[in-house]
Amino acid sequence: MAVSISAVVLLGSIVFVLIRGGSVRLAPALACGLFGFFLASTGAAPAINEAISTVTGWASSI
Repeated sequence: MAVSISAVVLLGSIVFVLIRGGSVRLAPALACGLFGFFLASTGAAPAINEAISTVTGWASSI
């Protein structure tokens, strides 16, 4: 649970900086956010969570 909250804060900060810097417009950022929101309610969500947990576990062991 702590990893997902940290990931949300990190990714949210990155999106905020990109929008403020003009690299990404608001509409594409919202579209990506909504895509992720709806993707989380599909059957692919457990596989994505497992992959992220594996990568973060591997990265933390370095």
